[in-house]
Amino acid sequence: MTADRPALTWHALVGDHPTTRALRRGELASPLVRLAFADVAVPHTAFKRVVRDLEFDVAELALMTFLMAKALGRPLVLLPIVVFARNPLQNLVCHAARRLTPGGLTGRRIGVRGYTTTTAVWIRGVLAEDFAVDPDRIEWITLEESHLAEFVDPPAVRRARPGGQLTAMLRAGEIDAAITDPDPADPEIVPVIPDHARVLGDWQRRHGAVTINHMIVVRQSLTESHPAAVRELIRLFDESQRASSPPSADSTHAPRGIEPLRRSLEVAIEYAKSQRLIQRSLTVDDLFVGGRAGQLDAARVEGVCRELPH
Repeated sequence: MTADRPALTWHALVGDHPTTRALRRGELASPLVRLAFADVAVPHTAFKRVVRDLEFDVAELALMTFLMAKALGRPLVLLPIVVFARNPLQNLVCHAARRLTPGGLTGRRIGVRGYTTTTAVWIRGVLAEDFAVDPDRIEWITLEESHLAEFVDPPAVRRARPGGQLTAMLRAGEIDAAITDPDPADPEIVPVIPDHARVLGDWQRRHGAVTINHMIVVRQSLTESHPAAVRELIRLFDESQRASSPPSADSTHAPRGIEPLRRSLEVAIEYAKSQRLIQRSLTVDDLFVGGRAGQLDAARVEGVCRELPH
């Protein structure tokens, strides 16, 4: 924008993470675009609004939710911006008095917020590959439906009683394990995979990938009407990520273009397809392409990222 044309204002859903804090606090600015952040404390509670109502111009979104939305033709485009990525295996927990091994999960009940949550998808993939556990032979007890209305839960899924909470259900023996954020100070809730850091490290080396949780998406129409402003978003989020001080664990997954993320996204697509979250194949480049040819495509995004400081 020029002096007589003010910056565009885009409605945004982005959580307060170490990697986004500088941008959310207004410490970074651009003459091209500014973000008006929605007052949502926990972003995943508004993900339905992202993929069902297309309410936001720019949004943080769970990776598996985005893949499902993209496969269904939602007009959203991925930007190579990792909001956070973590070790999902630490979130698979059981009660210490009824300790389970990964191989002992077959035939058990595992509670999870939603069957299609990204953390659950990564965990199911690792259980299948590393511990020969068939996800279809587990009973999945969920608190809520998928963010995508079109998705129908598989036969192995049933809904928990209204008002159920995973940790309380675990304590009461209503479920045998749960996928949740454990309280590190609670000695009664322990990891199902005690050496989860080693297991994930082996998985990462084998796949050449990391387990991404949330990334940034934009409306496809913006890539058509304002490609320069969309490219500016990449710069702003990248600068915010580098500004986190002290550098957080999230910042170790800072994006530097599509190629550094390619293998992680390929594995995510493979898991989404094998677990029947998506019904058609996607390529990594499909995720980044939007709008008219030449406006914003994978090659253009990659070129922008190469120009970022390292």
